[in-house]
Amino acid sequence: MQKYDVRRGQEKNLQTPQLKDLATEVFGGAGEEQGKVLVSFGALAKFTVWLDGKSLCVETQMKTDVPNDVASDTIKRYNVFLERATGYTAKERGKKAQEKAKKGGK
Repeated sequence: MQKYDVRRGQEKNLQTPQLKDLATEVFGGAGEEQGKVLVSFGALAKFTVWLDGKSLCVETQMKTDVPNDVASDTIKRYNVFLERATGYTAKERGKKAQEKAKKGGK
């Protein structure tokens, strides 16, 4: 499971209905189960996302036997989803992850 920081003020827009709408917009469809949003798209066999306080939690199960064009489209959509959900670009998320690692993961 990955946890992503969410830009201040952004979490109020990330309740389950809004996350489901965003996932549907980005991936073309999404389901909901026990307050978590579920997606299956391209190279993502299972993509589960939910808000935990001020962090966006993401669990993924990948398909390894997909063509390269499907894999690259999946990665692009995944990054678009995370950017729109967290308010941070991939580069900013990477910097935040490095900072957390340096601080001991707190």
